[in-house]
Amino acid sequence: MKEGELEALYNSYHQTIFKFIFMMVKDYQQAEDLTHEAFIRAYKNHHKFNNLSSVKTWLFRIAHNVSIDYLRKKRPIHLVQEFFQRKQAADFSPETTLHLKERSQKLYEAIVDLKESHRKVIILRKIKGFTLIETAEILNWTPNKVKAVQYRAMQALERKLSKEVYWHEKID
Repeated sequence: MKEGELEALYNSYHQTIFKFIFMMVKDYQQAEDLTHEAFIRAYKNHHKFNNLSSVKTWLFRIAHNVSIDYLRKKRPIHLVQEFFQRKQAADFSPETTLHLKERSQKLYEAIVDLKESHRKVIILRKIKGFTLIETAEILNWTPNKVKAVQYRAMQALERKLSKEVYWHEKID
């Protein structure tokens, strides 16, 4: 792998990998360190990439493994309160912006409160937008397991969110 190729991968996927890791480990500084570790592992193991999946899926698999390695070594992890910060759009009123921020915070708290397998599937499928097959590859699961866990995860998330008085919309 040439230096320019690694730099292009880093520029293309750094933020999305960071956000994924951050939601897994819930520590901003640690997520930055683990993101760099994921790209170092990708660089060192680029010869093992076999083009059976996309580069993005391969990088997320590495990021997943880096996160799991960290979580196995370090528990408990501090909860980071601000993740889903929204930029205030020009047409949003202060009330709308505040409402969005509150809902995002509650969603983040509900996701963080889920068991690990549910959290992983929701992050990958619903937040990061990976396909069923890509998610299965990243987690090293079968597609059927991903579907089953996603179904249970969405039910659990919906139960948590339904406890919130102002959460009126159904999660899809």
